[in-house]
Amino acid sequence: MHRFEPAAGVGAPPRVTRLLTPPVARIVPEGVFDAFAWCESDVLEWRRPWDRWEVGSPVDGSDPARMVFVIHRHVPEAQRVPWPRELARLHASGLALADEDEALAPWAIDDATDGLHARRVRPRDLFWLAADNLNALFWGLHDWGHFHHHGAFEQVAWTELQCDASALAWVWLNRDATAIDAGAWERVRGEVVRLTAERFAAEGASAADRDGALALLHAARLQALVDPDRTSHS
Repeated sequence: MHRFEPAAGVGAPPRVTRLLTPPVARIVPEGVFDAFAWCESDVLEWRRPWDRWEVGSPVDGSDPARMVFVIHRHVPEAQRVPWPRELARLHASGLALADEDEALAPWAIDDATDGLHARRVRPRDLFWLAADNLNALFWGLHDWGHFHHHGAFEQVAWTELQCDASALAWVWLNRDATAIDAGAWERVRGEVVRLTAERFAAEGASAADRDGALALLHAARLQALVDPDRTSHS
């Protein structure tokens, strides 16, 4: 769950990109999720200001700034009622947001994960993602992974690893569309590996279990999740 720093103001028309988010295979132990891929992911509409895209923002586990899941304007009020909502413009700027545009409340990611599954609502039919920096985009894609799987969230480190892997694979797949080069992607991957090691350590995992989990985040393994031609895991 992540909270977001407030931002204000209306800028020029935003840059709109449909990110490819194809299904990613389960790489964590069976039983971590009770409904893995209950809804197959396919695309995520991402918007950012034309004049702002910060690639250098670190993925350090802090709450991502200026990221929010905005509810599509065409969604009727009856379909908005189940979701905790806030004004989108309180969390994102430079996107020509109207005063009445609503977004999923930043504290409600877990609620949305449960609610989307319970109501069988396809996430892309409800939300688009606002993010103007790489840290925010990574966590948005991470949460997009959560939205398509359901679990008790009892094995936290393993649950987060699956969503981290999905996010990293999707960032790799969309690196041209997002103007992210291989160096920036590798930096983010390294930062995620460190966060993963910390999660497993916090749960008291053995060194062998931790190292086995971290091996799943090897660059070639992640790239192969969305690029079958990359078969080397060395």
